[in-house]
Amino acid sequence: MIVPFGHVIVLSALLFLIGAACAASRRNLIMIVLGVEIMLNAVGLAMVGASLHWNRVDGQVFVIFVMAVAAAEVAVGLALIVRAQKRTGSLDPNVYDTLKD
Repeated sequence: MIVPFGHVIVLSALLFLIGAACAASRRNLIMIVLGVEIMLNAVGLAMVGASLHWNRVDGQVFVIFVMAVAAAEVAVGLALIVRAQKRTGSLDPNVYDTLKD
């Protein structure tokens, strides 16, 4: 059974909105990173759906690169979050103002 292209795009848009809401409304750095990951997965889903709809492989290949970037982003982001938490004792993003003048 093939899922219609419109359903894939609607699901992708809903996932992207959920990720954006999670990243924008949370006061925890880990939840912000989780929201960004959900948004990246929504974009990947839309690309795979579009590539299947137009019978091209380009979107599927590009999703592999998006997944690699997402994995690197999580690794670096979590390392920075652990370091920042050890330094300040908090995961609240409002605490981190060390780059301000």
